[in-house]
Order: sequence, then C-alpha cells, then structure tokens
Amino acid sequence: MLKILQAYFQREGYNVFLAEDGEQAIEIFYSEKIDLAILDWMMPLNSGINVCKEIKTNGETKVLMLTAKSDDEDELQALILGADDYVRKPFHPGVLITRAKKLLKEEHHIVIGNIKVDFKGKIAFKNEGNLNLTKKEIDLLSCFVRNRGNILSREDLLVNVWGIDYDGDDRTVDTHIRRLREKIGEDLIQTHRGLGYSLIKEK
Repeated sequence: MLKILQAYFQREGYNVFLAEDGEQAIEIFYSEKIDLAILDWMMPLNSGINVCKEIKTNGETKVLMLTAKSDDEDELQALILGADDYVRKPFHPGVLITRAKKLLKEEHHIVIGNIKVDFKGKIAFKNEGNLNLTKKEIDLLSCFVRNRGNILSREDLLVNVWGIDYDGDDRTVDTHIRRLREKIGEDLIQTHRGLGYSLIKEK
C-alpha cells in the first residue's frame, strides 16, 4: 500500500516520504518540511494516533488518518487530537488524493514572476502568452512549483515526472531543464551543484 500510494502521489507531482512505522514517521516530521502527513491508525512501534498528537503539538502539518476501524468513537478521538480528516479503508486512491488536495488547499493556478501555471489545464503562460510546453515540460514545471523552495535531486525529478519504473538515462532531466529554462527564463530554476535543482521560492 505504501508503494501504491507513493506512486499515485508522485504522479500528481508531490514529493513523498515513506515511513514504515510510527517512530520513522516522527523522525521524518522533524527532519523534513512536511505539509501533509497521511497516517495509518495501526502503525507499528508508535500508533498513528500518537504520531498525530505529536505532530499537532509541535507544528502546523495537516494530518489525514487512515483506518480500518469503523467505530465512530475512534473517528471522534482522531478529530479531537487534531486530525484534519479521516478516511476509512478500503478506499480508492483517487478519493484519497482528492481529500489530500483539499487539505492542502491546492491552487488551480499559481503565478511566479511573469509565469502563470494552470495545473488543471496543464498549460503555462509567460506575460499572458502560451509557452507551448511539452507534456514533460509542464509536468516538470508543475513538480518544481509544488515543491518551490525545496531542492529536488535528479532522482526526485525522475520519479515524480518520468515515473518510478523509468530506467533510461538520468541526464534527460538536465536536457529537459535546459529546454524549460529557455522558455520560462534562465533565473527561475536554480542549480545546486551536487544536490539538484530548485525553483525560486518567491512568488
């Protein structure tokens, strides 16, 4: 289930961290910038409800609880401890992603400088003119926008844009970034030697 959900969210352009137990989830929470935590109630080592309490006590990260439990008292307990939403198993991944997007209040479009990205229409404009980006270029730009300010490695970009099963040359990332820079402007995507790339943080 972890791998399935990771693939779905990465296909939507999100940077995903996996935790196999509650202790690992807490470590990730403190070491990374997490906008949304999706927690299973029955995680080993430390339960999802305890992790939810820890997260909500020490930050503003949104929490979505997953559980096979059907007792309304459990749902009430999760909400009292600060969970922002609650999804019962079994569920359709598309439903989960939609609920996650609502929690994140994802914008349908965003403006960075003179660039406007329309996520829903999968189109980008510069000074109101259509940039005519290819599918890979718009997916790449969308990935940068959703993770703006964060450094994304080649591997991060390959998984998010080309898919977890891609086995081609990782230099294709550099090629596509070069072409994207030519269209949107050289300064919007920054290179961090030995680490990866990032989109400038300022809108």
